[in-house]
Amino acid sequence: MEYNFIRYKHKKLSESESLKKAKEFYEVMKQRRSIRSFSNRKFDIALLETAIKTAGTAPSGANKQPWRFIIVESAEVKKEIRIAAEKEEKESYERRMPQSWLDDLAPLGTDWHKEFLETAPFLIVVFKIDFIKTDTELKKHYYVNESVGLATGILLAALQNMGLATLTHTPSPMNFLQKILNRPSNEKPYLLIPVGYPAEDAVVPDITKKELPEIMLKV
Repeated sequence: MEYNFIRYKHKKLSESESLKKAKEFYEVMKQRRSIRSFSNRKFDIALLETAIKTAGTAPSGANKQPWRFIIVESAEVKKEIRIAAEKEEKESYERRMPQSWLDDLAPLGTDWHKEFLETAPFLIVVFKIDFIKTDTELKKHYYVNESVGLATGILLAALQNMGLATLTHTPSPMNFLQKILNRPSNEKPYLLIPVGYPAEDAVVPDITKKELPEIMLKV
């Protein structure tokens, strides 16, 4: 494929405008928390469609855009996903995870029960696409994990920016999602994201993030 090159349209901001926007966005994002108690309150699916459209603006290796986002609203499908996820999580908590991992999770109060997979009004299941196979050739994708990770980060930021709560859930292994959602073999589950509004009585651990000097260096 050959591309035509077009002039990049850049919105120029003063430094003060840039800093103001940056601080406003930081204030929004620092409120983001992993929520496990969701309200079952419904909302317009157009919110999710817009967030996914925003995620689709992410950079990707050779512009292959190796992602698929599936919105799950069906109560029956959500229940099927919960049953399968809890089966894997129970096995992980009881047999697969080393004690050090369990010790790290203990203060957060998590276990293999995943009620939020049914309570949240929507689930977004993110799939990565390693390649596309046609009748005549196999087209490989590049930097797939990195590309999908970038898109997922933008998705989470977009959802937070519109006032929705999320959880990044990674039951391991996640192959059951491929089967339940009837995805082809070249699409692999990457992340399961319950989305909705937090329950009125939702609580989160009182944790802190690392200070700037701990995560940034200047050379």
